[in-house]
Amino acid sequence: MKKLLTIACLVFFAFSGFSQVDKKATGILEEVSTKTKAYKTIKIEFTYAMDNDKQKIHDKFKGSLTSKADKYKLTAAGQDVICDGKTIWTFLKDANEVQINNVGEDDDSFTPTKLLSGYNQDYKSKFIEEKGNDQVIELYPLKKGKSFTKVKLTIDKAKKQISRFVIYDRNGSTFSYIVEKFITDQPLADSMFSFNKAEHPGVDVNDMR
Repeated sequence: MKKLLTIACLVFFAFSGFSQVDKKATGILEEVSTKTKAYKTIKIEFTYAMDNDKQKIHDKFKGSLTSKADKYKLTAAGQDVICDGKTIWTFLKDANEVQINNVGEDDDSFTPTKLLSGYNQDYKSKFIEEKGNDQVIELYPLKKGKSFTKVKLTIDKAKKQISRFVIYDRNGSTFSYIVEKFITDQPLADSMFSFNKAEHPGVDVNDMR
């Protein structure tokens, strides 16, 4: 689940510099990127659905993602993933356990700044269609070994914001995220981007650094 949530972060923020395959798609993504990078803070509330017809799995929940520069907090599926830019805390609420890791340098590590500037050769983009105010673009990973085959983005043409995206993985599952609220430039204290052990009595700390 943690990896899936990380992929969700990738899609929310990795808008800029896609492989120059489809000029229309690239142009739209660059507009979204420019507007996104201008925000000082972002808070997204979303609805998630996971479906796999063969395995008869249909799951659904709500979540939120808040970011400020390289700091972020992702809340979904009974866990909080919190990052201050250097350290990542994954708090598993049911188990009352927090896992602590350093921010990595691998391809799947997530910081908004890194993703906004560093994924220019990882995907090819293709414009699919435009319906009313919705523009649909598909992204295909160029690197081998990715757990998903494509991502379908729906972009609000007027706001230049992603309103929906669907991840298609190699096991036949689809992971859909519908953006319910997209709130920008609110004042956010840095303290919300670190884990406060004192607020969670008896928490089991698993320091994996």
